[in-house]
Amino acid sequence: MSSPGELRCLPPDEASGRRRVRRYAVPGWMIERATERRTAGDWRGACAAANVDVVFDLPEIAEHCGDDVAAALTDDLRHLAPDLLRWHLPRHLGGRTTLATDRTVVLARYRPIAPHEGPRATPYLHITTGPMADGPQRIALRFRTVGDEQGVGVFGPTTEDWRLARHLWDARHTAELRERCGGGQDRSPFFRADGTPLGPDHLPTAGPGPDDPTARTELTMLTHRREGAPAAFAAAGIRLDLTPPDKPGWYRADPEQLLSGLALNHARLEPEVRRQRSAGVGDRFLIAAHWRTYLLLEPVDGDGLLVRTVDREEAEGLPFLAEALWRRLPDLDLLRDGGIAPEQLHPLVREALFPALRVPAGQGGPPAPTAPAPVRVRCRGAWHEVGFRPGGPLSMPHSDDERQRERALRAFGGTVAGCFAVEQTWASGKGRLPKALRAQRSELFLRAQHGDTPGVLALLDAGVDARVRDAGGRTLLHVLNLLDHEVLLPRLLAAGVDLEARDLRERTPLFTAVNDLGSKALVEALVAAGARLDVTDESELSLAQLVRRYQRPDLAFLRDRVQAEHPGIGADWWDEWMDEQGQYDSEDPDDEEEPVL
Repeated sequence: MSSPGELRCLPPDEASGRRRVRRYAVPGWMIERATERRTAGDWRGACAAANVDVVFDLPEIAEHCGDDVAAALTDDLRHLAPDLLRWHLPRHLGGRTTLATDRTVVLARYRPIAPHEGPRATPYLHITTGPMADGPQRIALRFRTVGDEQGVGVFGPTTEDWRLARHLWDARHTAELRERCGGGQDRSPFFRADGTPLGPDHLPTAGPGPDDPTARTELTMLTHRREGAPAAFAAAGIRLDLTPPDKPGWYRADPEQLLSGLALNHARLEPEVRRQRSAGVGDRFLIAAHWRTYLLLEPVDGDGLLVRTVDREEAEGLPFLAEALWRRLPDLDLLRDGGIAPEQLHPLVREALFPALRVPAGQGGPPAPTAPAPVRVRCRGAWHEVGFRPGGPLSMPHSDDERQRERALRAFGGTVAGCFAVEQTWASGKGRLPKALRAQRSELFLRAQHGDTPGVLALLDAGVDARVRDAGGRTLLHVLNLLDHEVLLPRLLAAGVDLEARDLRERTPLFTAVNDLGSKALVEALVAAGARLDVTDESELSLAQLVRRYQRPDLAFLRDRVQAEHPGIGADWWDEWMDEQGQYDSEDPDDEEEPVL
C-alpha cells in the first residue's frame, strides 16, 4: 500500500466528517431492520426502519395517473432500499455529518410527458431533506411534481437527478456501483476483489489501454494528487478550457482553484455524460462549482468531452449532473485513507465493491456502540481511572468525604482539578475533557443527531452518565426532537437530567423542541412532565413567538397557554416587526401536499 501522504485524498475535516457519517448516520440496526422488511415485501416497513416518511397514497396515484403508473411505482417501491438511499445522500460536511438541507433527489418518472405538457406537469418519485442542518434527519418520500423543475426533466441546483443512478437506491441495480465509481468487472480502483489494498508496484504509471477502466481511474486520481486538476483531465482524455467568464472581479472565480476543490472522478465524466445523452436528458451538463460560476461538460468530436467554466446566464436552462455521478465515491476515499474498513461498509456497497470479500452472516456494517473503556486522568500527581457505572455518575477512586470537600470548595468559588474537574466538565459542558472521554461524549451526541435511539439506549445501558452536556451546553433532553422521546424521556428524567437546563443560547429542552421542529407529541410530553412555559432564549423570544415564527398551528395549544398564563412575555419589538412584515398566526396546516398532477 502507498504511503499515507500518497493516498490521502480528502481534507482532514471532510475525512473526519465522512468517517462519522459512515459510522453513525446509517447505524447497523437500521440496515438490518430495513433489509428484513424489504426482503419480506414490506416496503413501508423498510421506510419506517430507515426514518423515511412516506407522504403519498397509492390508491390516489392510481386514480390520478392510472393503474399502469401505480403498478410501475409499486414495483420500484418493493425494491427501494431506503437505508442505502440514506447512505448515499449528499451531506453538509465541513465539520458536520448531517444531510444537506432543503435538497430534492429525484428517483424515477413513470410516463412520458405529452407534447402539450410543460415543466412541473409530471410527478416524480423523489425524496426531500429537512430545512435545518442540526434538525431531525428524517427524509420524506414523495410522489408529486418537483418545485424547481425548470424545463422538462431539467432541475435547479438544489435537486439531484438520480433517475439514471438506480445503483444508489434500487436493490436490483446495486452491483453497478463498481463500474459507476470507475471499477471494472473484477475489482474496484486501488483494491483487489477481496478488499485488500493494492501496493504502489501494482498501480499504473502510464496510460492504460481502453480495456482497463479501473487502471484508467487509478491513473487519473493519482495524477490529480501529484500534478493537479489540469493534468488529471489530460490523463482522462478530456479537453479543458480554463478561460474564466468575463465578469467583474467580485463575481470572478479562478477556474483552476475551483477544479482543485472538487473531488472529481475525471475518468467517469465522459461515460456519465454519454449515458445521460443516450437517455435523452440533455446534450450538455453543469456542475455547480461556485455561486456564480459553473463547470460545463460539453461533448465534442464524437466521444470527446470539453470542460469549461460558464456564468449563470450561459448556464440558464441546462441540466445539472448529479454530484453522485461526478465525484469520487466517498467510501473508496475513506478506505484508501484508512478511515474505514471494508467490513464496515453498507452490505450492499461492500458486495458491489468487493465481490470476493466474505463476511460471516450477522457481521459487518457500521459498528454498534460498545461499553466505554475507563479513561486515565492526571489527579494530584497520580494517574486515576475515570469511567462509568450503570445508573450512576462518573466513577472515580475518591471517597465520599473527598467528594464533599470538593463540592464545598466549588461552592465557595474554588478551582477543582483532576478527576473532579472532569466530572464537572462532563455535567456542565464547560472546560476540557480527556481526549478519550471527549470521543465518548461525541459518539453519544452523534448517535442522537442521526436519530439512533437504540444506539443511545445501548450507551446508557453500558453506563454512560445521562447527565452529560455537550460543548454547547445541551443535555440529552435538548436533542429529544431527534430521537424516540417516548422511550427516552422517562428514562432521562428518572436519571436526574434537569428539565429546565439551559444551553449556551439560554434554551431549555422545551424551547429547543419548539424551535428545532420537534413533534407535537414531544412538546406535549415535555409540558406534561412539568416544563416551564415562561421561558425565553438569549434573543428574548418566548414560546408563543416561536410558534408564530415557524407557523406551527399544531402547537396552537402551547401559544394559547403561554399568552394566557404569561401575558407580555417575550420581546415586544419582535411582535411589532412580524406585524410590519404581514406575518400572522396561521390556523391552517402548512404542510399539505401539492396535487399529484
